[in-house]
Amino acid sequence: MNSNHKLALAVLAGVSIGAACAHAIHAQQVKAPAGYVISEVDVTDPAAFQKYAERVPETVAASNGHYLVRGSKIQAVEGEAPKRVAVIAFESVEKARAWEYSPAYEAIKPMRQSSAKSRIFIVEGIAPQ
Repeated sequence: MNSNHKLALAVLAGVSIGAACAHAIHAQQVKAPAGYVISEVDVTDPAAFQKYAERVPETVAASNGHYLVRGSKIQAVEGEAPKRVAVIAFESVEKARAWEYSPAYEAIKPMRQSSAKSRIFIVEGIAPQ
C-alpha cells in the first residue's frame, strides 16, 4: 500500500473518531429539566412585605435564578385569582431547592411569613431547548 493510501486511511479514521467523539459530547450535554419556584401571596402587612420584596431579588440573582413573573395584575379565568404571583426560573429543581433553603433566603423568609399568607411550590419544568 503506498503512502498516499495510508495517509487517506489515517485521515478518514481521524475524521470518524472525531465525529464519534463530537456525538458523544453532544449527548452528554442534554440539559436537566428546569426548576421553578411558584409563589401565591396575599399581603397582610404591605410595609413589612415591601422590605422583604426589596431584598429577595439579590438572593435570586446570587443563585442564578431569574423572575419570569412578579406582580399583582392577574386575570382570573377559572376560580379565584391569588393577590400576587411570582415565578422564578432556575437551571434545575436542585438549584431551585438550593435557593429556597440558602442561608441568604432563609434570613429574609421570616419577613414574608410575618407579612403575608403564602403558598410556595417548586415545580419541575421542561428541559430548556
